[in-house]
Amino acid sequence: MKPYFQLDKNIIHLNHAAVAPWPVVTRDAVIAFAEENSAIGSQRYDIWLQTEQQLKQKLALLINASSSDEIAILKNTSEGLSLIAQGLSFKAGDNIIIPAEEFPSNKVVWQALETQGVKVRLIPVQAARQAEQALISAMDKDTRLLSCSSVQYARGLRLDLNVIGEACKQNNTLFCVDAIQSLGAISFDVEACLADFVVADGHKWMCGPEGTALFYCRKQRQDSLHLTQYGWHMLQHAFDFSHQHDSIQIAETAQRFECGSPNMLGITALNASLGLLLDIGIDEVQQALVEKTEYLFRQLASFPDIQILTPTDKGKYAGIVTFQKLAVDNVKLQQHLQDNNVICAYRGDGIRFSPHFYTEPQLLDKALEIVSDYI
Repeated sequence: MKPYFQLDKNIIHLNHAAVAPWPVVTRDAVIAFAEENSAIGSQRYDIWLQTEQQLKQKLALLINASSSDEIAILKNTSEGLSLIAQGLSFKAGDNIIIPAEEFPSNKVVWQALETQGVKVRLIPVQAARQAEQALISAMDKDTRLLSCSSVQYARGLRLDLNVIGEACKQNNTLFCVDAIQSLGAISFDVEACLADFVVADGHKWMCGPEGTALFYCRKQRQDSLHLTQYGWHMLQHAFDFSHQHDSIQIAETAQRFECGSPNMLGITALNASLGLLLDIGIDEVQQALVEKTEYLFRQLASFPDIQILTPTDKGKYAGIVTFQKLAVDNVKLQQHLQDNNVICAYRGDGIRFSPHFYTEPQLLDKALEIVSDYI
C-alpha cells in the first residue's frame, strides 16, 4: 500500500474516532499554504476561494448531496447542531428524540430547548434488540425532530439511517444526523437516508484538522432555519464591497450559514485529506476498515478474559471496537497502552480501538499483545 501516512514507527495510532493524524498529502498542502502566505500573503486569494468551492464539491460527493449549494463549511459539529437547534421554531409540547448514549454535543443543544417547554426523550439504543425501532417507537405526533449519530462514539453501534429516515418522513419529523463517526470511514448517502441535516467535523475519519466541519442542510429546509448569527460572508453578494446593495440580501445557498471569514488553512487541509480518500474510493476505504474491525473482533474473541462491547452483527459496526479486559482496571489499562505508544481512548466503560483503512495488521497484533500481557 502507498505510504499515505508517515507516522512515527514507534506509534500505533488507534484513535481515529477522536483525533486522526494527517496524511502526507495534507501535511504537504499545509506547508505549501504556509510558505505561500509567508512569501506573498493573500495575493492568490482567488485560488483559495477555488479551493473552498472544491472542498464543498467533495463534501457533496462524499454524502451524495444533490448540490454543493446544500453544503456550508462551519467550525465544528457543535456549531452546526447549535445552528439547527436555535434556528428551528419549536413550541411548548414539541418533543425531540435522541439516543441516550449520544456524545454531549448531540445532547446539550437539544436539552437547552427544555426551557421553552420542549421535551427531550433519551432512548437507550446500545442494548436494544432493535435500536432503530426503539427510536421510531418513541415518536408521536408531537415529535418535531429526531437526531442521532450514524455511529455511536463510545461503543461503535452503527444505525440503519435509511430505516430511521423513512420513519421520520412518514411521521413528518425532521431528521438530523451527526455523521462524524462515519464520514471518511464508511459510505453515506443523504438522499437514501432522507436526512434534513448532516453535521460532521473533519478531524476524525476524514483525517483533516480540527476547526473545519461539514454542515449539510437540504435545500427545502434552508428557509426554515432562522439565522442566529450574521456577517459579511453570508450575503448574496459577499465580495461586493462597493455598497451597491444597501439592503440585506442573504445568500440563497447554504452559504447563508457561514457568517464570517472562512478558515482557509483548515479548508486547504481538509480538501487535501478528503481528496485522498475520494481518490482511493470510499467503498475501498470502507472495505479495508471493516476488515480491520472484523480482525479485531476475531482476535479479541479468542482471549478468555475479554468482553467485546461493540455489536458484532453484520451492519451494526463500522471502525470502532470497544472492549473490556475482565478483572483489571480498564482505565489503568488504557493509560498503560498510551504509555506504550498505543494511541487509544477509554469510552463506554472500556478500551476503544479505532484503526483506519491504512492501519497495518501487525500493529493491531502489537497492541493486542500489550492488552494480553497486562495484569
